[in-house]
Amino acid sequence: MKYRTRTYYTDGQKGLMWERWKAGWTLHQVAHLFNRAHTSVRGVLAQTGGIRPPQRRRCAIALTLAEREEISRAVAEGQSIRSISARLGRAPSTVSREIRRNGGQADYRATEADNAAWDRALRPKRCKLAEDRALARIVTDKLRLLWSPEQVAGWLKHTYPCDESHRVSHETIYRSLFIQARGALKKELLQHLRCTRGMRRSRHHTQKTDVHGQIVGAVSISQRPASAEDRAVPGHWEGDLMFGAHNSQIATLVERQTRYLMLAKVAGKDTETVVDALIKNARKLPQELYKSLTWDRGKEMAGHKRFTLATDIQVYFCDPRSPWQRGSNENTNGLLRQYLPKGIDISSYSQAKLNAIARQLNERPRKTLGYQTPAERFNHTVALTG
Repeated sequence: MKYRTRTYYTDGQKGLMWERWKAGWTLHQVAHLFNRAHTSVRGVLAQTGGIRPPQRRRCAIALTLAEREEISRAVAEGQSIRSISARLGRAPSTVSREIRRNGGQADYRATEADNAAWDRALRPKRCKLAEDRALARIVTDKLRLLWSPEQVAGWLKHTYPCDESHRVSHETIYRSLFIQARGALKKELLQHLRCTRGMRRSRHHTQKTDVHGQIVGAVSISQRPASAEDRAVPGHWEGDLMFGAHNSQIATLVERQTRYLMLAKVAGKDTETVVDALIKNARKLPQELYKSLTWDRGKEMAGHKRFTLATDIQVYFCDPRSPWQRGSNENTNGLLRQYLPKGIDISSYSQAKLNAIARQLNERPRKTLGYQTPAERFNHTVALTG
């Protein structure tokens, strides 16, 4: 039987690998650089959950190789511990411990001692969540509510402003999930993240397709009033269609100032059906809270003039290939995929079920709102307009 030779990568190759992975290259593209299978590259990246391990560095106060060579020469000359420490400007205990743990005065060698110190420094530091199980339980509970690590970290800071023991960074949470060797959070919690993959991937990619079509009489987003652009006043919304299996779809609407979400059940993606659903949804709110709607260039909004005539709400359209101009809506659609994953038939969801999903999202704290919830901000706005 012929066995495959195990693949090894040099430190330089691994560095290039991590650099390309962070830049958004696929596993196949990275593997092509080394003429290897993508599985061999994945094996390297997956060891730390797709997170590049920090470059090893010596502690600033640790003995250097030059100091160890000085100790080795002084020991060979028979000098005392105190005279060696005085020459180096180190504590006698530091010099004594260094000699004792590396063979004693008879066998001390600078290079071997330096290598041994480098190897001993590999001991990993236990992360905060592994040390504080009570905090880990709080984080676990919030992740199971489909909160993102950043929302959990921000909520802890907002809720316990004077308690440092209830602080943990979102990066620590991510690393505890992706790097299971830490033993802090269970791997099963990965399924509650917005992106359920088991390895971190670069954000330098987009899944948005090109322009859908031409819209007659479309008013460009560049003509949208400044009050909508800077989110100074409420009532300016961003919208899109979210698609599911079997030609199913729903309309997603996000208020720009508060990030409040509304979902509308849509029976079809033709413009007449979509516009009818949006008109019905718009009539649920007073005019003060629904002044404009920004959409992409999808043909489902070809009937935008009928929508404006029926609701007195102006529709603005993004520039071609510019989904980022509806950033609040794009971000919220990503969050929605935790509740409505790709590949499911959305048509089976009733309007009441969609309202319940929107309510859950509206009750999740947002970093951009100072970790308040969209529901809190929107209800405050409703109270002011009422």
